[in-house]
Amino acid sequence: MTSPILTFLGAVGTVTGSRFLVEGRHGKVLVDAGLFQGVRSLRQRNWDDPPLNPAELDAVVLTHAHLDHSGYLPKLVRGGFAGPVICTPETAALVEIVLRDSAHLQSEDAAYANRTGFSKHAPALPLYDESDVDKTLPLLTPTALRTRGTLAPNLTVSLRPSGHILGSAIALISVDGATALFSGDLGRPHHPLLDPPAEPPAASAIVVESTYGDRTHPEPNDEILASAVRRTVARGGTVLVPAFAVDRTELVLLELHRLRQSGRIPPVAVYVDSPMALASLEVHRRAARTTGALQGGCIADLFDLPEVHPVREAAESMSLNSPSVPCILVSASGMASGGRVVHHLRHQLPDPRNTVVLTGYQAEGTRGRQLANGARTVKMHGRYVPVRADIVQIPDFSVHADADEIIAWLGRAPRPPRTAYVVHGEPASSAALARRIRDELGWCAATPRYGERVRLD
Repeated sequence: MTSPILTFLGAVGTVTGSRFLVEGRHGKVLVDAGLFQGVRSLRQRNWDDPPLNPAELDAVVLTHAHLDHSGYLPKLVRGGFAGPVICTPETAALVEIVLRDSAHLQSEDAAYANRTGFSKHAPALPLYDESDVDKTLPLLTPTALRTRGTLAPNLTVSLRPSGHILGSAIALISVDGATALFSGDLGRPHHPLLDPPAEPPAASAIVVESTYGDRTHPEPNDEILASAVRRTVARGGTVLVPAFAVDRTELVLLELHRLRQSGRIPPVAVYVDSPMALASLEVHRRAARTTGALQGGCIADLFDLPEVHPVREAAESMSLNSPSVPCILVSASGMASGGRVVHHLRHQLPDPRNTVVLTGYQAEGTRGRQLANGARTVKMHGRYVPVRADIVQIPDFSVHADADEIIAWLGRAPRPPRTAYVVHGEPASSAALARRIRDELGWCAATPRYGERVRLD
């Protein structure tokens, strides 16, 4: 190989499955190792043999802990990968939580499918199990921000904060004289807990996300959530909030506490029913109190709210399928693709007294997307369930930069890259952002295809 090569192995034509292979003369590194989520054809890619030999990778670099960026790691390890996984210390702490939860849920889903017989496979198997996670975790290599780490000869990485979730980073890969900047998931200029994204350094190529590449976020309107809670409580119902366990649950709790303190929602119990979310809260507590990775000295205390009740045992979770009094129930996953929230939805969607509050991006093919699009029935655990509950969408909680914010961030680069590669978005979103990059910044911008290879020199 005479030129460094970048291959797009995920997050093209979709918002999930982030995987980018960088190859130099003396080494190979995978930037992100995420799971595909959503429609069946994408999820099948998690099971397909990878288009690379995991044992030949010198390292993996993680931009952050979300499952669509880290959840494929145990499958790589099962395939023979044994190198370091470079990430920030906060990402390392969160990845352990995410991977253990992922393995547990997959094993539970496989067991449930085998008991009920609705799987097409006999027997149904998990993609990986907890023993694979046990082999993966020792590979995590916490790395300080803005330090340069050598992955192979003439192949280095440097991480900078991206402002998306706790520990999230922008990754600058230098390989054989070329540089590639990976935005990961880019945060917004104003986050309740995190500093804004670092300025983009100069790079030969920029790989930028486009989750909201064709739209801008509306002005915040906290009355949407407040009125949804008031209406639901008045009719004796439950407010169910599917929320990502890492970062989103924290933001939802802070907003509910603020509304409660100002008297804009009634004093009802708030249950956090997600073991992963509770573990993530502990990581955020430690970060607030010790590492300075979160803004605000009082943040740690806000997580110890008197109205918030952690749900740890399965029996208590089952009792919340049909609560006896009005309450707010925050549960993972955020797109209703798995976890305890699926059981709550199955019981609560048919009741018109209830409300489901969607707080973030809902990927194509997920139950959250179906609900957002007005579906009157959704399928879960082999049965169709009628949707009679109110469905409310709140865009205020998004921690992805919108199109204007991405363009502004790119525009602060010291010099234009040779090419900007627009990824991590649905096709229309990626195409719209690529057009804006070409028209407003005057850069060469492309939307790569799955499996496409490009030169970085």
